[in-house]
Amino acid sequence: MGHSCYDLATSDRRAWNAGKKVGTKRPLKPRQIWAIRFFLDRERRLRDRALFDLAIDSKLRGCDLVKIKIGHLVVGPEIRTRAVVIQQKTGRPVQFELMSDARSSLLTWLERRGGTVDDYAFRVGSIQRFT
Repeated sequence: MGHSCYDLATSDRRAWNAGKKVGTKRPLKPRQIWAIRFFLDRERRLRDRALFDLAIDSKLRGCDLVKIKIGHLVVGPEIRTRAVVIQQKTGRPVQFELMSDARSSLLTWLERRGGTVDDYAFRVGSIQRFT
């Protein structure tokens, strides 16, 4: 609904997105991805590195990433090369491949984290630095 041209309080009000770029954001460049990975490794943020690598490989929304269980990612003592997750928004299964960077960071994180196949891979309260 628009504003009345007779209301003096809204006569000089600008739109919230005036002068801003709208639309989809540009994807990260490989150089930016490696810079983020380097930063996370330097700060020893295992959980964040594993979550970042999983997000890059899967292209899932954040709400779907934090609901991934360990059983979706592992088979025996190894990380799967492919995983399937049901999206919350669409209710459809999404299959994605886990590249070697994501598999190694996930393996490091899950070994440190511990847990069973029914536990969430990225539980709340597990944000901490390991030295």
